Amino acid sequence: MVDATLLFAGELAGLLTRKHHSGLVRYPAARRASIKDVVESLGVPHTEIHGIRANGRDHDFSLLLEPGQEVALLPADLCPAYPVDVTIPTLLRPRPLSALRFLVDENVAGLVPLLRALGFDAAYDRAWDDARIAEVAAREGRVVLSRDRALLKRSVVTCGRLVRAALPDEQLVEVLGLFGVTRAPALFSRCLRCNVKTVAVNKADVMHRLEPKTKKYFSTFKECPMCGRLYWRGSHHARLVERFAALGIATAAE
Repeated sequence: MVDATLLFAGELAGLLTRKHHSGLVRYPAARRASIKDVVESLGVPHTEIHGIRANGRDHDFSLLLEPGQEVALLPADLCPAYPVDVTIPTLLRPRPLSALRFLVDENVAGLVPLLRALGFDAAYDRAWDDARIAEVAAREGRVVLSRDRALLKRSVVTCGRLVRAALPDEQLVEVLGLFGVTRAPALFSRCLRCNVKTVAVNKADVMHRLEPKTKKYFSTFKECPMCGRLYWRGSHHARLVERFAALGIATAAE
């Protein structure tokens, strides 16, 4: 039986859990397994594959591996449609999402307040297990962000990112780079705790909840309709704006 040859291009080579030579893997084609099953058996979640090429043609995940076949697996940044736009159908993901919305796993929870501060809908619940995360992501059309390969291998998870970076700021740059985001979509428009959109409130209506210095120096406030938390352009606001600017993320006035 002649082996098939798989080339995991670019950053995909670093995800392989099997011995390889610069991303090149010889795989026994004793049975005609789908390319999706094969790449995941080698440690690479299907969410990381954005292009499959064999015999001079592009293929979807149903491609059956055959003896002597040469298949190239491509990461997002080596595909023509990069950065990734999840609202546009592709051969590998024919059912696009309605918008760029996230579901964040516990192992990258540091991303949650940063994404929400930028204005992204970023669902998160530390009590959710993998099955629940996958179900919510599929039902609500969300991109799963995780460092858990097993979670991203679940078939109902169509869009996701196996986050490589270890620190939240680096993770944010990695994720936003994948999707071509360079500017905050709606800075400080969501509650950092609840993820719901905040609403403007009159200062007079919340005066009794403010500290003396806040009463003196600030006049514009927003409130979370779910938890009641108040937001204003204080020092925390300024520090986050500076933090985003240092990461190359442009912010605009609310």
